[in-house]
Amino acid sequence: MSHSLDSLLRPFAHKSLKLRNRVAMAPMTRTASPGYVPNDQVAGYYRRRAEGEVGLIITEGTFVDGKAANGYENVPAIYGEEALAGWKNVVDQVHAAGGQIIPQLWHVGSVRQEGVGPDKSIPGYSPSGLFKPGKPNGHTMTKADIQDVVRAFADAAKAAKEVGFDGVELHGAHGYLIDQFFWEGTNQRDDEYGGSIENRTRFAVEIVKAVREAVGEDFAIVLRYSQWKQQDYDARLAHTPEELKRFLTPLVEASVDIFHASTRRFWVPEFAGSDMNLAGWTKELTGKPVISVGSVGLDDDFIGGNNQGMGGTANPTGLDELARRMDNNEFDMIAVGRALLQDPNWLVKMKQGREEEIVPFTKEALASLS
Repeated sequence: MSHSLDSLLRPFAHKSLKLRNRVAMAPMTRTASPGYVPNDQVAGYYRRRAEGEVGLIITEGTFVDGKAANGYENVPAIYGEEALAGWKNVVDQVHAAGGQIIPQLWHVGSVRQEGVGPDKSIPGYSPSGLFKPGKPNGHTMTKADIQDVVRAFADAAKAAKEVGFDGVELHGAHGYLIDQFFWEGTNQRDDEYGGSIENRTRFAVEIVKAVREAVGEDFAIVLRYSQWKQQDYDARLAHTPEELKRFLTPLVEASVDIFHASTRRFWVPEFAGSDMNLAGWTKELTGKPVISVGSVGLDDDFIGGNNQGMGGTANPTGLDELARRMDNNEFDMIAVGRALLQDPNWLVKMKQGREEEIVPFTKEALASLS
């Protein structure tokens, strides 16, 4: 049975988000912002996806004003006059094209290596000085460090609102700092920030509360989280729905508006006994709107069988399984990554039945993205 795309094309509204459809552009690091400033090329890149009728743009990770927040050269910052002016240009161009846009606020934690700017002398910071279990890297954060980072996220969210963004996403996934607190593999603390699931959410809870105070009640706060980590694709925060509820409940109470449940393949069931994915379980357990993600419109995930990462080839596929799940209200929105990287007009072509015009995602295509 073939499903229509009507469920993806319905409007979505929640607080400050009033979207023309339920398709989001997933956040994807580009390293295309020299001096940590999003330039005209960056603005054009996001504008073209908005012109392609994507409802919500979620920017690449943009690092907050913490001395150890950044992990890569040429990624954008979200503090400082020049960077914020650059982001205002991005926002204005996306809005002019009919889209809405939120920044992904980012601190990389122990993924950072010494020698990366802006201050190249600073090592990685993390809850227990670990990059992954058994592998130290950098500085174990003090409580003063923790409070500094909480303030940095709040300041970044306030700045995002002031330059016209439509909400914010907090990057709590993929083994970066917030996720390093979530994951018992990297959080070996014996204070109130470590131990139980509830204690391991405390850092994120404090960030969400500080962000809420900075932006007000009506500004949408999205939290992205994942079971898998770049350090361990098989890692899990929760092994059962009961554990997942314990993890999510403090975050709901802190005032997360929307969860963005990151998986590598959206069609994979999360727990035995149900075909619901992680986003579906998140919606079931919290009642909150949820964004799903994971190899949408492609026949292989971004790692692939040969561990090729973003350089592997993935061919376009149909959206029947996605439409079926959307029809069943398993989740509220879908974030699309590589399919939109390869073609800013991917959604328009899918709507118009022009799938044959969508080129496969290849290493060569990645090198020429615009």
